Amino acid sequence: MKNKIPSSIVAEAHALSLSLVQKCSTVTSLREARQLHAFFLTSTASISPSPFVYNNIMSMYARCGSLRDSHHVFDKMPHRTLVSYNALIASYSRVSHHAISALKLYTQMETGGIRPSSITFTGLLQASSMLQDWSVGSLLHAQGLKFGFLNEICVQTSLLNMYSNCGDLCSAQMVFGDIAYIDRDHVAWNSLIVGYMKNNKVKEGLGLFASMLRVGFTPTQFTYCTVLNACSRLKDYHLGRLIHAHVIVRNVALDLHLQNALLDMYCNVGDTPTAYMIFSGMENPDLVSWNSMIAGYYEKAMNLFVQLQELCFPEPDEYTYAGIISATGAFPSSCYGKPLHAQVIKAGLERSVFVGSTLVSMYFKNSEIEAAQTIFYSISGKDAVLWTEMITGYAKMTDGMSAIICFFEMFHESHEIDDYVLSGVLSVCADLAILRQGEIIHCYAVKLGYDVEMSVSGSLIDMYAKNGNLEAAYLIFSQVPDRDLKCWNSMLGGYSRHGMVKETLNLFEEILEQGLVPNEVTFLSLLSGCSHSKLVEQGKFIWNYMNSIGLVPGPKHYSCMVTLFSRAALLEEAEELITKSPYIEDNLELWRTLLSACVINKNLKVGVHAAEEVLTMDAEDGPTLVLLSNLYADAGRWDEVAKIRRNMRGLMVEKDPGLSWIEAKKDVHMFSSGDQSHPMTDEVQAELHRLKRNMIRAKSDDSETQNACYISFTG
Repeated sequence: MKNKIPSSIVAEAHALSLSLVQKCSTVTSLREARQLHAFFLTSTASISPSPFVYNNIMSMYARCGSLRDSHHVFDKMPHRTLVSYNALIASYSRVSHHAISALKLYTQMETGGIRPSSITFTGLLQASSMLQDWSVGSLLHAQGLKFGFLNEICVQTSLLNMYSNCGDLCSAQMVFGDIAYIDRDHVAWNSLIVGYMKNNKVKEGLGLFASMLRVGFTPTQFTYCTVLNACSRLKDYHLGRLIHAHVIVRNVALDLHLQNALLDMYCNVGDTPTAYMIFSGMENPDLVSWNSMIAGYYEKAMNLFVQLQELCFPEPDEYTYAGIISATGAFPSSCYGKPLHAQVIKAGLERSVFVGSTLVSMYFKNSEIEAAQTIFYSISGKDAVLWTEMITGYAKMTDGMSAIICFFEMFHESHEIDDYVLSGVLSVCADLAILRQGEIIHCYAVKLGYDVEMSVSGSLIDMYAKNGNLEAAYLIFSQVPDRDLKCWNSMLGGYSRHGMVKETLNLFEEILEQGLVPNEVTFLSLLSGCSHSKLVEQGKFIWNYMNSIGLVPGPKHYSCMVTLFSRAALLEEAEELITKSPYIEDNLELWRTLLSACVINKNLKVGVHAAEEVLTMDAEDGPTLVLLSNLYADAGRWDEVAKIRRNMRGLMVEKDPGLSWIEAKKDVHMFSSGDQSHPMTDEVQAELHRLKRNMIRAKSDDSETQNACYISFTG
């Protein structure tokens, strides 16, 4: 028979247990938690602790970040209660990579015959939300209905959050509608608003916020942060200021998160002075505050970065360097880019994709392709943004083939491809006039569901039009429901490039009927079409109309009009227009165009003036000297011809070789005059000789046939 423990010792042990439980609620250090647990085990060895004590120890370990210790305590419990399961499920559900363990515990509960509570389902729904597992979440919804917990506000808000996080906004709206009006707390409202934001339904989220205000519900600081983030994404300056005003009128306390949300909004909408005013008034800005200002306020970015470095805390992180490199990327790399790159290496952040993306962009802007490639290939964990920077960088450097190769590499590595990437690479296919690659990318766009995006549709129309397939271009154009101006301009440009001026002008009329305001691109296509077809009166009308609506013609518009006048032999009008052009640095090409027309029309006076203007800017311009020589030759001025040709021999004038390319099967082959570097040069030359022989033979056969016919006729 065991000795009975005196009641005084039991009472003392229980008192100690209660004292230790109270201590558990304040411990945040894992080392301290283990010490307290060890003290508890040694001090209460004489009695069996209650589940209440075990539950508090589990929660203590979870709060200290050691779910392994929590589960170890759970496994050692002699009697596990519903509260024990709920405590561990709640702990697991808050950590994404442990959320599956919460669902396993529910299976264990069912096996042990323990009936769940509404708190159980709150934790389980949080776990399925973390996993973004709609199937498990909907099954838990059914289980909640079975146990009669769907009227519990904690379960309803957890369901709302789960469906929102899984992208099922219809179900989230239904759950929200089922919550009694008086029970809709800030958690319910915020969950649905955040759900809209996460699923790119920003306008719907702002509409729900407006409904929230209309019914008299007071937003929390978190609500204001969420809505300001939406204004930032939409770049809606007016609404952002209204929200800010609402915060001021309601006298909402500006905590750090709300101040940062205001900073981000004002920087993104371009009101950097207001952002700087808010930043200057912050007592303790954190690194997020500094990063927002550095990334958003380009004019003061470097000064702010220097100020941050002078502080002992906080130290710049990858987002800081990404922001400052982006802000200074347009300057020569030797001024800011390379010194900042050195600091990145010193800080050990050279492998960061955030920093890498901005470095790649900076080096491409400075035409340093090799430096951009070195950074790109040195980063192992490339994300979609980094790939996109490489593709767009190659495209801007007119290295279209590298851009396309990079796109296919990105696709084969299973990176997420969005409408921005597809639009960019389709533009490359359009510029290079490579139809097959464009068709393949079109298939990818359809497969990924981006063919309906306006930016992709516009690029597809442009790609097919530039490749000469106007039927495909118009088919895509006709299927776009709400066409924006870019979409109309793509089709307009296609017609214009192929000399279909009637269709171009008809489409322009449709643009005006739709209530759209044409832009510089629209008028460039119209003027180009008129130029190709020598429609002088229509060209003059469009030119005057463009000026009447306040659009300033650019260098390309002047070029179209000069070409139009030149082709129509209106050389004096072309000359007058060039002299009026404000783009002096671009006038060189305009004078060359006019000179060519003067040679054709044998207009010595205007031609000599045009040549003099070109040679004033470039005295060794070979093509101009050739044209001027031809012009003098037509006029019989042989002394001038001889003089020019002597000058040309002295200058050793050479023409740049022409460049051409052809798409064959899956490859694009490039050639230039006199170039023998292509690996299949011998085969190409052999084929050319074969074709030449066939042409000679065909010509010979035609001559014999004609002779035979002649003899037969005369005989």
